[in-house]
Amino acid sequence: MSTIPSNASENLAALRLFVRVAQIGSFSKAARELGLSQPTVSRIVATLEKELGSGLFIRTTRALSLTEAGADYLARIEPILEALTEANHALSGATRLRGMLRIGVSSTVAFREIIPRLPRFTGQHPELRIEVLINDRRQDLILEGVDIAIRLGALPDSTAVARKIATLPRIVAASPDYLARRGVPETPAALASHDIITGPVSTAGGWSFRKDGRVVNVKVKGQLAVNLNEGAIAAAVAGMGVVATGMSYVLPEISSGSLVQLLPDWEMDRIDVHAVHGGGRTAKPAARAFADFLVSEFKIGDALSLALRAVQPSLPAEIVALSDRHAARRKKTVRRSDMKEKVR
Repeated sequence: MSTIPSNASENLAALRLFVRVAQIGSFSKAARELGLSQPTVSRIVATLEKELGSGLFIRTTRALSLTEAGADYLARIEPILEALTEANHALSGATRLRGMLRIGVSSTVAFREIIPRLPRFTGQHPELRIEVLINDRRQDLILEGVDIAIRLGALPDSTAVARKIATLPRIVAASPDYLARRGVPETPAALASHDIITGPVSTAGGWSFRKDGRVVNVKVKGQLAVNLNEGAIAAAVAGMGVVATGMSYVLPEISSGSLVQLLPDWEMDRIDVHAVHGGGRTAKPAARAFADFLVSEFKIGDALSLALRAVQPSLPAEIVALSDRHAARRKKTVRRSDMKEKVR
């Protein structure tokens, strides 16, 4: 078999570089991402333009944009390069993944779900390099070069292609210290009189609970709002109130006793988990393999969560006693208020 001429390899690299510059809209950002100098990137693109006999970019001091010819060229070669990647993957074997996989994910999902599972995935694919891009805002998949993003909740309408990989149970929890001070809510309605910690998920519609076919919606108002789920969990551990979050996110805290699950007989709405990649592009083989891996992992994790939920220890006796005393004091206060009203 003859070898590919070096100039063919260089041309292919130039085409891939052109696509990335066009996606990001910056020579300097593409250079940093690919480990090249900006002059080198500019020179490679200029050489490509000279060979094609047409300008691909409009360069100004403020912006870099595609010419009409450049936009047409991008639309034509992008699917060709993706097809070539697919062909190379098929030739090397379906289980042999190489290159770089860039994963976009929020902080809580990264720390609690993705990173703890990565050793098993990298162990299966030792030649694959992985970059985890942690950000609590939703990344621009094309602009930031994200191959696969893990996103929670409802997805906005977009050109991105999504695959549902799991649904996570949600629970409400609070610290033993908080429950000793404020009492243990016995029903969803009782949460209305508790301090609520609101996280990144909006509570505008209230919290919904289900039990035996009944649906109860509770309007909650938080004294403390935290824009990161990790911060909301930390606030709950510190005794600042009741938090609602994914069950798997607080398993360590529940197992250690620093948080206690409330209303275990009631079920909250679950959180949908999606694997997302940019629309108009074929997902990388590594991205598809990672999505398949997560589907399997989340099934195992869901089973573990349910098992731990079934054996969760009951509230310590001292907390129950303090909670009962707190409830008794509240009843006395209510009776005194009623008596005063009657005297008036």
